[in-house]
Amino acid sequence: MTDRTRPLAPTAGQRRTTLWSRMRRERWSYLFILPGALFFAVFAYLPLAGNVVAFQDFSPFRGIVGSTFVGLQNFAAIFTDPEVLTALGNTVLISALQIVFAFPAPIALALLLNSLISGRIQRLVQAVVYLPHFISWVVVVAIWQDVLGGDGVVNGLLTTIGVGPQHLMTDPSTFKALITGQVIWKEVGWGTIIFFAAISTISNDLYESAAMDGAGAWRRMLHVTLPGIMPVIVLLLILRLGTVLTVGFEQLLLQQGAVGKDAAQVLDTFTYFRGVLGGDWGLAAAAGLFKGVVGTAMVIGANAVVKRLGAEGLF
Repeated sequence: MTDRTRPLAPTAGQRRTTLWSRMRRERWSYLFILPGALFFAVFAYLPLAGNVVAFQDFSPFRGIVGSTFVGLQNFAAIFTDPEVLTALGNTVLISALQIVFAFPAPIALALLLNSLISGRIQRLVQAVVYLPHFISWVVVVAIWQDVLGGDGVVNGLLTTIGVGPQHLMTDPSTFKALITGQVIWKEVGWGTIIFFAAISTISNDLYESAAMDGAGAWRRMLHVTLPGIMPVIVLLLILRLGTVLTVGFEQLLLQQGAVGKDAAQVLDTFTYFRGVLGGDWGLAAAAGLFKGVVGTAMVIGANAVVKRLGAEGLF
Protein backbone atom coordinates (compact mmCIF):
# COMPACT_ATOMS: atom_id res chain seq x y z
CA MET A 1 0.00 0.00 0.00
CA THR A 2 1.45 3.38 -1.02
CA ASP A 3 1.47 6.52 1.08
CA ARG A 4 -1.25 7.92 -1.19
CA THR A 5 -3.65 5.06 -0.40
CA ARG A 6 -2.65 4.39 3.24
CA PRO A 7 -5.48 5.44 5.62
CA LEU A 8 -4.64 8.33 7.89
CA ALA A 9 -4.37 7.64 11.63
CA PRO A 10 -7.25 9.12 13.61
CA THR A 11 -6.48 12.35 15.36
CA ALA A 12 -6.83 12.82 19.13
CA GLY A 13 -10.10 14.65 18.60
CA GLN A 14 -11.46 11.83 16.47
CA ARG A 15 -10.43 9.28 19.10
CA ARG A 16 -12.18 11.28 21.80
CA THR A 17 -15.25 11.59 19.62
CA THR A 18 -15.21 7.86 18.94
CA LEU A 19 -14.88 7.02 22.65
CA TRP A 20 -17.65 9.45 23.55
CA SER A 21 -19.84 8.00 20.80
CA ARG A 22 -19.27 4.48 22.13
CA MET A 23 -20.14 5.59 25.64
CA ARG A 24 -23.31 7.24 24.37
CA ARG A 25 -24.20 4.13 22.42
CA GLU A 26 -23.64 1.89 25.46
CA ARG A 27 -25.07 4.35 27.98
CA TRP A 28 -27.62 1.87 29.31
CA SER A 29 -24.87 -0.66 30.01
CA TYR A 30 -22.89 1.95 31.92
CA LEU A 31 -26.03 2.95 33.78
CA PHE A 32 -26.55 -0.69 34.73
CA ILE A 33 -23.09 -1.02 36.31
CA LEU A 34 -23.17 2.43 37.91
CA PRO A 35 -24.70 1.31 41.28
CA GLY A 36 -22.05 -1.38 41.72
CA ALA A 37 -19.25 1.01 40.74
CA LEU A 38 -20.52 3.61 43.21
CA PHE A 39 -20.77 0.99 45.96
CA PHE A 40 -17.12 -0.03 45.59
CA ALA A 41 -15.99 3.57 45.17
CA VAL A 42 -17.72 4.72 48.37
CA PHE A 43 -17.26 1.68 50.61
CA ALA A 44 -14.03 0.12 49.28
CA TYR A 45 -11.78 2.66 47.60
CA LEU A 46 -12.65 5.92 49.35
CA PRO A 47 -12.00 4.46 52.85
CA LEU A 48 -8.46 3.56 51.74
CA ALA A 49 -7.55 7.17 52.45
CA GLY A 50 -8.08 6.40 56.13
CA ASN A 51 -4.97 4.19 56.11
CA VAL A 52 -3.01 7.36 56.90
CA VAL A 53 -4.05 6.66 60.51
CA ALA A 54 -1.55 3.78 60.51
CA PHE A 55 1.25 6.38 60.31
CA GLN A 56 -0.12 8.61 63.08
CA ASP A 57 -0.67 8.68 66.81
CA PHE A 58 -4.31 9.11 65.93
CA SER A 59 -6.90 10.58 68.23
CA PRO A 60 -10.54 10.92 67.11
CA PHE A 61 -10.72 14.18 69.05
CA ARG A 62 -7.83 15.72 67.09
CA GLY A 63 -8.80 14.13 63.77
CA ILE A 64 -6.49 13.09 60.95
CA VAL A 65 -5.21 16.61 60.33
CA GLY A 66 -4.45 17.31 64.00
CA SER A 67 -2.96 13.91 64.92
CA THR A 68 0.82 13.54 65.26
CA PHE A 69 2.66 11.82 62.42
CA VAL A 70 4.85 8.98 63.80
CA GLY A 71 6.06 7.35 60.58
CA LEU A 72 6.61 3.58 60.83
CA GLN A 73 6.44 3.49 64.60
CA ASN A 74 3.11 1.63 64.62
CA PHE A 75 4.42 -0.98 62.18
CA ALA A 76 7.52 -1.52 64.31
CA ALA A 77 5.23 -2.14 67.28
CA ILE A 78 3.48 -4.93 65.37
CA PHE A 79 6.63 -7.05 65.55
CA THR A 80 7.50 -6.16 69.16
CA ASP A 81 4.14 -6.13 70.92
CA PRO A 82 3.63 -9.60 72.53
CA GLU A 83 -0.14 -9.43 72.06
CA VAL A 84 0.24 -8.69 68.35
CA LEU A 85 2.72 -11.55 67.93
CA THR A 86 0.33 -13.94 69.69
CA ALA A 87 -2.55 -12.80 67.49
CA LEU A 88 -0.39 -13.14 64.35
CA GLY A 89 0.74 -16.64 65.30
CA ASN A 90 -2.82 -17.79 66.01
CA THR A 91 -4.03 -16.26 62.75
CA VAL A 92 -1.39 -17.99 60.65
CA LEU A 93 -1.94 -21.37 62.33
CA ILE A 94 -5.75 -21.25 62.03
CA SER A 95 -5.53 -20.09 58.42
CA ALA A 96 -3.09 -22.90 57.59
CA LEU A 97 -5.44 -25.47 59.12
CA GLN A 98 -8.35 -24.09 57.13
CA ILE A 99 -6.38 -24.16 53.87
CA VAL A 100 -5.21 -27.73 54.46
CA PHE A 101 -8.51 -29.17 55.69
CA ALA A 102 -11.40 -26.77 55.00
CA PHE A 103 -10.43 -25.79 51.46
CA PRO A 104 -10.32 -29.37 50.04
CA ALA A 105 -13.52 -30.38 51.85
CA PRO A 106 -15.92 -28.92 49.21
CA ILE A 107 -13.85 -30.54 46.47
CA ALA A 108 -14.16 -33.95 48.12
CA LEU A 109 -17.90 -33.47 48.67
CA ALA A 110 -18.43 -32.38 45.07
CA LEU A 111 -16.59 -35.47 43.82
CA LEU A 112 -18.69 -37.63 46.14
CA LEU A 113 -21.93 -36.11 44.91
CA ASN A 114 -20.81 -36.54 41.32
CA SER A 115 -20.27 -40.26 41.93
CA LEU A 116 -23.85 -40.76 43.12
CA ILE A 117 -26.04 -42.32 40.47
CA SER A 118 -29.38 -41.20 41.89
CA GLY A 119 -30.16 -37.56 41.14
CA ARG A 120 -32.71 -37.54 43.96
CA ILE A 121 -30.04 -38.48 46.50
CA GLN A 122 -27.75 -35.82 45.07
CA ARG A 123 -30.37 -33.11 45.52
CA LEU A 124 -31.20 -34.31 49.04
CA VAL A 125 -27.55 -34.24 50.14
CA GLN A 126 -27.05 -30.84 48.54
CA ALA A 127 -30.07 -29.38 50.31
CA VAL A 128 -28.91 -30.71 53.69
CA VAL A 129 -25.28 -29.55 53.47
CA TYR A 130 -26.17 -26.11 52.05
CA LEU A 131 -28.35 -25.14 55.03
CA PRO A 132 -25.62 -24.34 57.61
CA HIS A 133 -24.22 -21.60 55.36
CA PHE A 134 -27.35 -19.53 55.96
CA ILE A 135 -27.11 -19.84 59.76
CA SER A 136 -25.36 -17.04 61.62
CA TRP A 137 -22.23 -17.75 63.67
CA VAL A 138 -24.17 -16.98 66.84
CA VAL A 139 -26.51 -19.88 66.14
CA VAL A 140 -23.68 -22.14 64.92
CA VAL A 141 -21.70 -21.66 68.14
CA ALA A 142 -24.86 -22.27 70.19
CA ILE A 143 -25.53 -25.52 68.30
CA TRP A 144 -21.96 -26.74 68.84
CA GLN A 145 -22.23 -25.79 72.50
CA ASP A 146 -25.41 -27.86 72.83
CA VAL A 147 -23.66 -30.83 71.22
CA LEU A 148 -20.08 -30.64 72.53
CA GLY A 149 -20.42 -28.36 75.57
CA GLY A 150 -20.23 -29.37 79.21
CA ASP A 151 -23.93 -30.20 79.35
CA GLY A 152 -24.17 -31.20 75.69
CA VAL A 153 -25.35 -34.37 74.03
CA VAL A 154 -21.88 -35.86 73.58
CA ASN A 155 -20.91 -35.40 77.24
CA GLY A 156 -24.26 -36.84 78.27
CA LEU A 157 -23.51 -40.01 76.31
CA LEU A 158 -19.95 -40.17 77.64
CA THR A 159 -21.21 -39.84 81.19
CA THR A 160 -23.75 -42.59 80.60
CA ILE A 161 -21.06 -45.06 79.50
CA GLY A 162 -18.77 -44.04 82.37
CA VAL A 163 -16.12 -42.13 80.43
CA GLY A 164 -16.80 -38.76 82.00
CA PRO A 165 -17.35 -35.31 80.43
CA GLN A 166 -14.85 -33.83 77.97
CA HIS A 167 -14.62 -30.05 77.86
CA LEU A 168 -14.09 -29.74 74.12
CA MET A 169 -15.56 -26.24 73.79
CA THR A 170 -13.30 -24.76 76.46
CA ASP A 171 -10.04 -26.64 75.84
CA PRO A 172 -7.39 -24.25 74.43
CA SER A 173 -5.27 -27.15 73.13
CA THR A 174 -8.01 -28.33 70.74
CA PHE A 175 -9.58 -24.95 70.03
CA LYS A 176 -7.95 -24.40 66.63
CA ALA A 177 -9.07 -27.84 65.44
CA LEU A 178 -12.55 -27.03 66.75
CA ILE A 179 -12.61 -23.76 64.80
CA THR A 180 -11.59 -25.57 61.62
CA GLY A 181 -14.30 -28.19 62.14
CA GLN A 182 -16.92 -25.48 62.56
CA VAL A 183 -15.84 -23.80 59.32
CA ILE A 184 -16.04 -27.12 57.44
CA TRP A 185 -19.48 -27.89 58.85
CA LYS A 186 -20.85 -24.45 58.03
CA GLU A 187 -19.29 -23.72 54.62
CA VAL A 188 -18.56 -27.06 52.94
CA GLY A 189 -21.96 -27.23 51.28
CA TRP A 190 -21.82 -23.69 49.94
CA GLY A 191 -18.34 -24.20 48.52
CA THR A 192 -19.50 -27.37 46.82
CA ILE A 193 -21.79 -25.33 44.54
CA ILE A 194 -18.84 -23.94 42.58
CA PHE A 195 -17.02 -27.25 42.20
CA PHE A 196 -20.17 -29.18 41.36
CA ALA A 197 -20.98 -26.61 38.68
CA ALA A 198 -17.45 -26.98 37.29
CA ILE A 199 -17.85 -30.76 37.16
CA SER A 200 -21.11 -30.40 35.25
CA THR A 201 -19.27 -28.60 32.41
CA ILE A 202 -17.01 -31.60 31.72
CA SER A 203 -18.05 -33.36 28.53
CA ASN A 204 -19.60 -36.80 28.95
CA ASP A 205 -17.59 -37.93 25.93
CA LEU A 206 -14.46 -37.86 28.09
CA TYR A 207 -16.04 -40.18 30.64
CA GLU A 208 -17.30 -42.51 27.92
CA SER A 209 -13.89 -42.63 26.27
CA ALA A 210 -12.21 -43.37 29.59
CA ALA A 211 -14.75 -46.11 30.32
CA MET A 212 -14.18 -47.69 26.90
CA ASP A 213 -10.44 -47.74 27.67
CA GLY A 214 -11.16 -49.71 30.82
CA ALA A 215 -10.92 -46.91 33.39
CA GLY A 216 -12.95 -47.53 36.51
CA ALA A 217 -14.78 -44.93 38.59
CA TRP A 218 -11.66 -44.05 40.59
CA ARG A 219 -9.46 -43.58 37.53
CA ARG A 220 -12.15 -41.54 35.76
CA MET A 221 -12.30 -39.23 38.74
CA LEU A 222 -8.50 -39.00 38.91
CA HIS A 223 -7.82 -38.49 35.21
CA VAL A 224 -10.99 -36.79 33.95
CA THR A 225 -12.84 -35.01 36.76
CA LEU A 226 -9.94 -33.57 38.70
CA PRO A 227 -8.11 -32.18 35.62
CA GLY A 228 -11.42 -30.74 34.42
CA ILE A 229 -11.96 -28.70 37.60
CA MET A 230 -8.29 -27.91 38.26
CA PRO A 231 -8.51 -24.35 36.81
CA VAL A 232 -11.33 -23.56 39.24
CA ILE A 233 -9.38 -25.08 42.14
CA VAL A 234 -6.31 -22.99 41.31
CA LEU A 235 -8.38 -19.81 40.95
CA LEU A 236 -10.11 -20.25 44.30
CA LEU A 237 -6.87 -21.22 46.03
CA ILE A 238 -5.20 -18.01 44.84
CA LEU A 239 -8.15 -15.97 46.08
CA ARG A 240 -8.08 -17.84 49.40
CA LEU A 241 -4.42 -16.99 49.88
CA GLY A 242 -5.39 -13.33 49.58
CA THR A 243 -7.34 -13.67 52.84
CA VAL A 244 -4.70 -15.74 54.61
CA LEU A 245 -4.69 -13.36 57.60
CA THR A 246 -8.51 -13.25 57.84
CA VAL A 247 -9.96 -16.22 59.72
CA GLY A 248 -13.40 -15.07 60.89
CA PHE A 249 -14.05 -12.25 63.34
CA GLU A 250 -17.47 -13.27 64.67
CA GLN A 251 -16.59 -16.93 65.12
CA LEU A 252 -13.48 -16.15 67.18
CA LEU A 253 -15.03 -13.28 69.13
CA LEU A 254 -17.95 -15.40 70.29
CA GLN A 255 -15.69 -18.14 71.67
CA GLN A 256 -12.70 -16.15 72.90
CA GLY A 257 -14.08 -15.82 76.41
CA ALA A 258 -14.33 -19.61 76.81
CA VAL A 259 -10.71 -20.44 75.90
CA GLY A 260 -8.84 -17.18 76.57
CA LYS A 261 -6.91 -14.74 74.41
CA ASP A 262 -3.80 -16.88 74.17
CA ALA A 263 -5.70 -19.45 72.10
CA ALA A 264 -8.35 -17.33 70.35
CA GLN A 265 -6.82 -13.89 69.80
CA VAL A 266 -6.33 -13.23 66.06
CA LEU A 267 -5.55 -10.06 64.13
CA ASP A 268 -9.22 -9.25 63.55
CA THR A 269 -10.16 -9.50 67.22
CA PHE A 270 -6.95 -7.72 68.23
CA THR A 271 -7.85 -4.79 65.97
CA TYR A 272 -11.29 -4.64 67.56
CA PHE A 273 -10.13 -4.79 71.18
CA ARG A 274 -7.02 -2.62 70.82
CA GLY A 275 -8.40 -0.13 68.33
CA VAL A 276 -12.16 0.21 68.83
CA LEU A 277 -12.33 -0.55 72.56
CA GLY A 278 -8.80 0.38 73.64
CA GLY A 279 -8.42 3.54 71.58
CA ASP A 280 -5.03 2.62 70.06
CA TRP A 281 -6.23 3.49 66.58
CA GLY A 282 -2.78 3.84 64.99
CA LEU A 283 -1.56 0.36 65.94
CA ALA A 284 -4.89 -1.23 64.98
CA ALA A 285 -4.85 0.53 61.61
CA ALA A 286 -1.25 -0.58 61.04
CA ALA A 287 -2.26 -4.19 61.75
CA GLY A 288 -5.12 -3.92 59.26
CA LEU A 289 -2.89 -2.37 56.60
CA PHE A 290 -0.31 -5.09 57.23
CA LYS A 291 -3.02 -7.68 56.56
CA GLY A 292 -3.89 -6.05 53.26
CA VAL A 293 -0.29 -5.83 52.09
CA VAL A 294 0.42 -9.47 52.98
CA GLY A 295 -2.78 -10.62 51.25
CA THR A 296 -1.93 -8.68 48.09
CA ALA A 297 1.63 -10.08 48.08
CA MET A 298 0.30 -13.62 48.52
CA VAL A 299 -2.11 -13.27 45.59
CA ILE A 300 0.56 -11.81 43.27
CA GLY A 301 3.15 -14.38 44.33
CA ALA A 302 0.79 -17.36 44.03
CA ASN A 303 -0.41 -16.17 40.64
CA ALA A 304 3.19 -15.85 39.39
CA VAL A 305 4.06 -19.35 40.64
CA VAL A 306 0.97 -20.86 39.04
CA LYS A 307 1.68 -19.24 35.67
CA ARG A 308 5.33 -20.32 35.84
CA LEU A 309 4.12 -23.91 36.34
CA GLY A 310 2.10 -23.62 33.13
CA ALA A 311 -1.38 -23.23 34.59
CA GLU A 312 -3.78 -20.38 33.96
CA GLY A 313 -3.51 -17.82 36.72
CA LEU A 314 -5.88 -15.22 38.06
CA PHE A 315 -4.51 -12.41 35.89
